[in-house]
Amino acid sequence: MGNGTTVQEFTLEGFPAVQRLGRLLFSVHLLAYLASITGNVLIVSVVCTSAHLKTPMYFFLGIFSFFECCFTSAVIPKLLAIFLLGKQTISFVACFVQAFVFVFIGAFGFLLIAVMSVDRCVAICKPLHYPTIMNPRTCTLLITACLAVTFAFITWVVVKVSRLSFCGPHVIPHFFCDLGPLIHLSCSDTRSVETLTLGLALIILLSSLIVTIIAYSSIVFTIVRLPSARERQKAFSTCSSHLIVLSLMYGSCVFIYVKPKQTSRLESNREAALVNTVLTPLLNPVIYTLRNKQVHQALREAVCRIKMSREQSTPQTADS
Repeated sequence: MGNGTTVQEFTLEGFPAVQRLGRLLFSVHLLAYLASITGNVLIVSVVCTSAHLKTPMYFFLGIFSFFECCFTSAVIPKLLAIFLLGKQTISFVACFVQAFVFVFIGAFGFLLIAVMSVDRCVAICKPLHYPTIMNPRTCTLLITACLAVTFAFITWVVVKVSRLSFCGPHVIPHFFCDLGPLIHLSCSDTRSVETLTLGLALIILLSSLIVTIIAYSSIVFTIVRLPSARERQKAFSTCSSHLIVLSLMYGSCVFIYVKPKQTSRLESNREAALVNTVLTPLLNPVIYTLRNKQVHQALREAVCRIKMSREQSTPQTADS
């Protein structure tokens, strides 16, 4: 807490224009939240239990789905409390904890997307060397490196923002604590912090985007040289779900974070943030599983195992 800070809690403005529809919005967002959590938890469970999904692609997908659960859980419960109870206050410490969790998981997600792009590139461009290159040790090291880099960068910027002076006003024009609105509320000179925030956002987004573009350029170059139209269609189908998720994530986050002044477009940031925190986590399980035959097979096997366990437990209950 920086010198001159008198604010002990913040007030999240939420969506004042539609606050009268609080109960309806609560119901809609609750259903979306539960569907998102259910879908992502289902993916994590299937990836962990199915013998057919013990590959790097599904290892990364399981981690991605787990962090999607954490990502949406960092924001949506507080939004539901605003809609249902009108509870808009949040303490200084809780606000910065929420900001850290949100930005940390979001930044890690972009680095993970880049890793998943490289995984698809190696699988399609170097299929014979794929098991050797993307072995379990390499996959673990990639995830650990992404977590370490993200933690270091985001801790640095969140600590810098938390050390600013906050002497009023205390109303955050958002539905959760994000770094941009918090910087806007500070009564300190925020130019260095704004530059740092913009610089880190550019580093994370652009590095992830460059790696992804290089990976998919190699994939496209390899696919167009495949002799069979069926092989080309299969390869494109493997990558299409990943590209849809990429478009949603990059589109919303570039709109929110990559701009020179954090004070601009705060109102429209809320709608873009809803896409990032509600729509994308809700659609990801559908996008990744809709056309994936291996996941369909794993789900069917999981359902069969549940039915068999119930059938086996029923006679035992009857005998007792």
